Amino acid sequence: MPSPIALNPPTPSPSIFKETRSPRKLPLMSTAITYLSAVQKADTRARSRNSSAESTSSEDSIFSDDDTNNCLVNPLTPPASENFATLHTEFGHCANEAYRCVSQHDYTKPFQDHATEEPPYYILFTTYISYLMVICFGRARDFFGKRFAKSYFTHLMPHNGYAPLNSDFDSFYTRRLQRRVDECCSQPIAGVPGRTVLILDRYSTDYNVTKIYTGTKTRALNISSYNYLGFSQARGGCSDAVRESIRRYGTSTCGTRLESGSSELHVFAEALVARFLGTEDALVSSAGFATNSTFIPALVGKKSLIISDELNHTSIRIGARQSGAQVRMFKHNDISSLESVLREAISQGQPKTHRPWKKILVIVEGLYSMEGTLVNLLGIVRLKQKYKFYLFVDEAHSVGAIGPHGRGVTDYFNIHPGSIDVLMGTFTKSFGAAGGYIAGPKTLIDALRLRGHSCPYAETMAPPVLAQIIASIASIMGVAPVPQLSKSKSQNSLNLASSLKDRADELPRMAPASMLPAWINLHPSLADGSEARMRIRRLAFNCRYLHAGLKKLGFIIPGHPFSPIVPLLIFNPGKCLMFSRLMRARRIPIVVVVVGYPATPLEKGRARFCASASHTKEDIDMVLQACDEVGGILDLKHGSGERWGIDEVCRRAMELVHSTV
Repeated sequence: MPSPIALNPPTPSPSIFKETRSPRKLPLMSTAITYLSAVQKADTRARSRNSSAESTSSEDSIFSDDDTNNCLVNPLTPPASENFATLHTEFGHCANEAYRCVSQHDYTKPFQDHATEEPPYYILFTTYISYLMVICFGRARDFFGKRFAKSYFTHLMPHNGYAPLNSDFDSFYTRRLQRRVDECCSQPIAGVPGRTVLILDRYSTDYNVTKIYTGTKTRALNISSYNYLGFSQARGGCSDAVRESIRRYGTSTCGTRLESGSSELHVFAEALVARFLGTEDALVSSAGFATNSTFIPALVGKKSLIISDELNHTSIRIGARQSGAQVRMFKHNDISSLESVLREAISQGQPKTHRPWKKILVIVEGLYSMEGTLVNLLGIVRLKQKYKFYLFVDEAHSVGAIGPHGRGVTDYFNIHPGSIDVLMGTFTKSFGAAGGYIAGPKTLIDALRLRGHSCPYAETMAPPVLAQIIASIASIMGVAPVPQLSKSKSQNSLNLASSLKDRADELPRMAPASMLPAWINLHPSLADGSEARMRIRRLAFNCRYLHAGLKKLGFIIPGHPFSPIVPLLIFNPGKCLMFSRLMRARRIPIVVVVVGYPATPLEKGRARFCASASHTKEDIDMVLQACDEVGGILDLKHGSGERWGIDEVCRRAMELVHSTV
């Protein structure tokens, strides 16, 4: 009986895995094991070459003899009309204006919640069996190991009068499950996480307990980094501003915001963030995770109620628990479930006493990082007007990446940010920096500066990071040299309350030059906003094309079509590992992120692609071709609907992008 995973496709497409001999001379490969073994050997032979010395310049390039013709290093079509200088390895050259799209909501149609398709039952069955087998064998190995190989379990057993720091139960997942796929996690990189990335080659001889680095590096297509707009570059207007900020301010302010840690860059950054988002004021924090976990407890406390989406980020959950408020959950992005929870909470009041809640805070994410779903902001704002609760929107993944002007979900739905009480976001994803922000009314922000733990106790954001934030936001908005701020207004709190309207398109488009430090001189294409507009439109095209292309190939792809996060459901944990290996074992390696339990439900392991404006249309074609080939090998195509071949998908890309969702 042939193997259930035998690799014998009826009409195999031309493979782009590395080959050293003619296919007719290759031995017959009847199983996935022999196939993967051949791939690994071919890959090892291809990469056993003498790499040139690494350049210390911003190009971070290590080119081999094959790299001169490598499409990762040199564009297939030389750039002609683009008016900015950048390395093709960091930001792909694509001057074709047809490969652009606008990310905005179509008000002629109702908001669609893109539900996740269910796989065949045998996929779920084999997934649960896989976990069961790993757990049973792991428990058996622990049982016998503690009795016959005690030296390997000393850290889990009492010794010399000390209790173990890590209990057997708590560390079981780490030792027996996570370590098996550890080669897919924590991959060190060298250089810029741009369109491509240099990964440090490593291997393990003890089942991932330790890693051995070979000293070589491999350039791969990067479809895994949160570099949505491609601002994480080693050269260009933003990096020039960062370099100058280090010369002027050093690397740290060495203090907290309430002590000696505030600098003029903090003032500039907060004023620019407030103007960009259309709020009265804003504050910045040195860590995105801490922005939620330290400021949510400053917003609500005892006798208050937090209503949270069931798929909210861990930082939101930790902040809610630390606040001391009661926490209720509603089904993911389900407006009827949210209204049901609201009606019950308002009618019943606080537990035992049934007194009214001091305040009710609803917390949602603009774009959910594991599902790729977009919040139904229209429905939530309607409920807000009806039930009078406060709304907190976490735009960590949506700000900069969503909306025609990159202002996030409010921009996408054309809703004025004044309809949202608290806007939170991070600078890690779209702005190529670090840290987070809270934006809202000035009275609220003034209170959070004192009550939020990040301001009084945490180290402030470093000057180079602030310079990156200022330069990237200014380039998105564009810089207008004529308008000047009134002397009666504080520079870090733009009072836009008098001009609040119902539409987001009434917000100011450009930032006055006076809102930037005088020493920041942006490139003309950055200063007028043209390059940032191009990046936003390229990102929208890449997201839509990758999402639609994978669905047409037959994969189960949840999430919104304009989401830069595109999950591909794999389900089985073993297949997640093999998917990552096979993508990296190609002639042109592709670095992907695979995610499983506990970040996702037990049976819904997935690969999570992160599209970027730095990718070209040819890069997305390459990813689609790789997924089509690897997905056929691993039996991952379980989506419903019409299926196209890979050639047809690449040829009809424009039709896919501009078709109705």
